[in-house]
Amino acid sequence: MAQKTEECKPLVVVRIRGVVSAQREARETLDLLHLNHTNHAVLIDSRPAYKGMLQRVNSYVTYGEPTKETVIMMIQKRALLAGDKKLTDEYLKKTGYKSVDDLAADIVSCKVQYGKLPDIVARFRLHPPSKGYKGKTKKGFNAGGEAGYRGEAINALVQRMV
Repeated sequence: MAQKTEECKPLVVVRIRGVVSAQREARETLDLLHLNHTNHAVLIDSRPAYKGMLQRVNSYVTYGEPTKETVIMMIQKRALLAGDKKLTDEYLKKTGYKSVDDLAADIVSCKVQYGKLPDIVARFRLHPPSKGYKGKTKKGFNAGGEAGYRGEAINALVQRMV
């Protein structure tokens, strides 16, 4: 049986809502994604397991495909090592990367998973977006809100949050 292989794409997932009255499955899935607070973000790839998780928490997060420039900006300004230390050039050299550009290129091409790098915190703590969200966080992005899949429009939101 031939298995259909889909092109791997990176995804930025940003939590935009709290979970006070959420179902238990949604809360557990957000914990598995390391999205413990609002305005936290993670970089994942588009494998079927993650897509199923995103469907479960679709009304609490927004996600889309980042550009290389967005990934570089997130890593330079918001990446942390274990112990809440800033990501340094020494760490990049220790892991085999010459610069942040090389790491971002491997993340965008799905050669490496950001959360699987040693001694790195898998999530990014972002600010609330400057000038606020454009729509309601309880509505889907296609319905004029903020939640759910937004494709390339995630780059504008993340740049306002970094």
